[in-house]
Amino acid sequence: MDHINGFDVRPGFYEINGATAIPGGVNFTVHSHGATAIELLLFHRTEEEPYAILRFPERYRIGNVYSMIVFKLNIEEFEYAYRVYGPNDPEKGLIFDPSKYLLDPYARAVTGQSKWGVSTSHGQHYKARVVKDDFDWGNMERPRIPMEDLVIYELHVRGFTRHESSGVVHPGTFDGLREKIPYLKELGVNAVELMPIFEFDEMQDDRVYEGRQLYNYWGYSTVSFFAPNTSYAAGVEYNREGNELKRLIKELNENGIEVFLDVVFNHTAEGNEDGPFFSFKGFDNNIYYLLTPEGTYYNFSGCGNTLNCNHPIVHQMILDCLRYWVTTYRVNGFRFDLASILGRNEDGTPMNKPPLLQAMAFDPILGDVKLIAEAWDAGGLYQVGTFPAWNRWAEWNGRYRDDLRRYLKGDGGCAQAAAQRIIGSKDIYEEKSRKDASINFLTCHDGFTLYDLYAYNEKHNLLNGWNNTDGSSDNHSWNCGAEGETGDPEINALRLRMCRNAFALLMCSRGIPMFLAGDEFCNTQFGNNNAYCQDNVTSWLDWSLLARHQDMFQFFQYMIALRKEYRILRANLSDGYYGFPDVSFHGVEPWRGQFEDHERYVGVLFAGQERGSAPQVVYVASNAWWEPLTVELPRLPYRMRWHKIADTWAAEQTPEVLDEGRFTIGPRSVMVFAAK
Repeated sequence: MDHINGFDVRPGFYEINGATAIPGGVNFTVHSHGATAIELLLFHRTEEEPYAILRFPERYRIGNVYSMIVFKLNIEEFEYAYRVYGPNDPEKGLIFDPSKYLLDPYARAVTGQSKWGVSTSHGQHYKARVVKDDFDWGNMERPRIPMEDLVIYELHVRGFTRHESSGVVHPGTFDGLREKIPYLKELGVNAVELMPIFEFDEMQDDRVYEGRQLYNYWGYSTVSFFAPNTSYAAGVEYNREGNELKRLIKELNENGIEVFLDVVFNHTAEGNEDGPFFSFKGFDNNIYYLLTPEGTYYNFSGCGNTLNCNHPIVHQMILDCLRYWVTTYRVNGFRFDLASILGRNEDGTPMNKPPLLQAMAFDPILGDVKLIAEAWDAGGLYQVGTFPAWNRWAEWNGRYRDDLRRYLKGDGGCAQAAAQRIIGSKDIYEEKSRKDASINFLTCHDGFTLYDLYAYNEKHNLLNGWNNTDGSSDNHSWNCGAEGETGDPEINALRLRMCRNAFALLMCSRGIPMFLAGDEFCNTQFGNNNAYCQDNVTSWLDWSLLARHQDMFQFFQYMIALRKEYRILRANLSDGYYGFPDVSFHGVEPWRGQFEDHERYVGVLFAGQERGSAPQVVYVASNAWWEPLTVELPRLPYRMRWHKIADTWAAEQTPEVLDEGRFTIGPRSVMVFAAK
């Protein structure tokens, strides 16, 4: 036992990163490759200056790891940070600065962030708390839903229930979302993808524009990878941070809904040379970040810096982080923002076999966890269809979004691409090596909502304060004849039908469907396609629209249920049935292998039979032309007849039997038929 500044201490547990409560005290373990000395700083809650400074004795260091047990510390009575000494040579990326109070990279809870919209003290230093993990998971079973059966619903925790119309007791919080679980079950989704819930500072780069407070609302700027965003908690959880989130995950899983986290490992909130300095820069700037030969920051993220993901230290931290969220929070999957960065080498070049991505694919703890890549980055690397996968990684299929959007609004030369996307993008993903790889989507947080996709030709981002220069200008949207809201009943009817068309094709496409929360009741962002800073009615879901657009909600319910009923829409069952192949393309006349550029009608036939089950033959008809068409269906085997099971021309679905093998499809509409 040693004595430092009035505390009894001894060497700690070197393989347990972070701060951990143990009988009689707290174990503090931290590492730095370039440091010459490290001090532990202890603070009384809310205080800005430490009441105790404990330097790690040199003999408490093994390799580059410093570990110390401090006895008789009550975790509820202190917060902590570090001070790190070392060389300062910016051209070599060494910027050690003992004047900075540094947040533990493995902190399980961050202080000063618990109330949304309240800024931390100027000088930007964060402190951490020790978390007691005593949550009782009981005998909860994880859903383990097969990839092909997923219907993913992307949402923002705060925006989902923040609007007064949400009707929840705790708006804008994990508990508020938990109150909406019955709604999610009623809709029929079985996976929620939560936009970033790691600790972030919504006040980073906050500003006022035209009298409106703008925030870092989306949260794609991580402060701490191991800590939940405490401003999303309905109550204060001192030293039990994360329990409210765990209750949410537990109840979602118990109701058959998996939870995926949108995670941001491509950069941190520390920014570039002019950004804040609160954690990674102070521990090992030249290890945690990709640096140019001059010691400045590469920026493949578009946010000022890029995490050096394939350095062994960062690689290990990311794996530790993912394992932590799976074991401690029972998370079912991850969507990786700008995931192509995770495959870049230390000089920024793309790697052929990135160690980090391969490690995730084969890690035992992550063995049944879904891994979803946004297979591009802001540095121009686009890997849709070529992302290193090991048959474990799925991808946001950006080509599905773009090709289907263009086809649906009636662009010429898009029919062949649309047909390929509907059958699972076989031209992109080889079935044996890339099974269940395509995450199909038409909308997500980044871009127009589904309603706005057919209400606006142009983005309307002026309220973001960048003179409408931010956000994508290439949206493949169509306003149906008027920009924004209109009283024209024909335009409004067309817009609703276009929304139904889009969702019908999404639900009838092979691959894993994902859609944006609120699309099911025509939520709008008033034409803003980059609402990253809008913590207001622009981004909040307006639940009053659910009553107004109950027909749309019921159509979404119907199509999700239809997808679940017909597995042939989700998977190849038997390579075909009764002479029909597994998938085939059709025009207004059957059996078209190739579509001409002028064609705007696409028919796709799925056929197969599972052992012990009835055959499934489903024909998906889509007319992107502005006139009705008469279509001949493929001839069925004896005693089978075509049944119409969906038609976007009408809001209400009334299945009916066809008397003959032809039908008329309305302009700009989708129909679905099943052979029985």
